[in-house]
Amino acid sequence: MKYRVGRLEQEIQREVNDILLKHVRDPRVQGITITGVEVTGDLQQATIYFSLLADTARAAEQAQAGLDRAQGLIRRELGHRLSIYKTPSLIFKQDDSVRYGEHIDQLIRDLKRSDQ
Repeated sequence: MKYRVGRLEQEIQREVNDILLKHVRDPRVQGITITGVEVTGDLQQATIYFSLLADTARAAEQAQAGLDRAQGLIRRELGHRLSIYKTPSLIFKQDDSVRYGEHIDQLIRDLKRSDQ
């Protein structure tokens, strides 16, 4: 079962990226990259993590709103593309790991500067 969930997560990530590129016309979702997917063990819910090129709170809010609005279209497209009995419900969350990594890099740079 674990193998199936992992494979499904990868497939959802690939397909949602493709759907965003080819089917969602909302300008708020331009420049969004799907960075990861977590599917519950019962395959009923998928949390989709995304990152943005723009690093502003306003851009993140707009992207979230655009994804929430396109959720039905994305889920319907996934239903056509995936060979599973029931398409999971989708939840979009911003992936903060990129921003956190940049923050850690900045702290390390600051430490190195203070040592010199």
